[in-house]
Amino acid sequence: MARNQPPGTGSRDVGLGSIFRSVGGFLDLVSKLAEHEGGEFTRSGEVGDDKKGVKAVYGFSVRVGGSGQPLVEPFGNVKDDGRGAVVEEAREPMVDVFDEGDHLLLLAELPGVDVSDIQFEIKDDILNLTAARGERKYSKELLLPTPVLAQGAMSSYRNGVFELKLPKTK
Repeated sequence: MARNQPPGTGSRDVGLGSIFRSVGGFLDLVSKLAEHEGGEFTRSGEVGDDKKGVKAVYGFSVRVGGSGQPLVEPFGNVKDDGRGAVVEEAREPMVDVFDEGDHLLLLAELPGVDVSDIQFEIKDDILNLTAARGERKYSKELLLPTPVLAQGAMSSYRNGVFELKLPKTK
């Protein structure tokens, strides 16, 4: 409590002020990312229990979207099921989608697998991407910004990065 204030006054203002300062600090961080660091900020970590064979991989990427709004994308195998954190067997990979006119370009980080381990299925504007090799398992369902065609899709895989070009429907 601030000095020379009666009890119960001003305390709510301090709480809201700190919330607004935190949000303002986050927005300042996003602005600085856009200007100085290529527009992206990523943090990740791992937690494991060798006795139980459990390994949690988690992280998030913050970048500035085309409209100037921050986009926060989580990745890893830790999900919130409404009752708390759950560690799933498959990791959710980092995926970026770019609109390149007549097609969409999808880039997915899938380290530790071979190109033959990667499968994708397309239905209108929904893409299901999976990959598995040994203990490395990835899975992601993605809502694309526009419907695409599975026919004519071209893919490549190099250094853990899967690239997929998907022609748009006409």
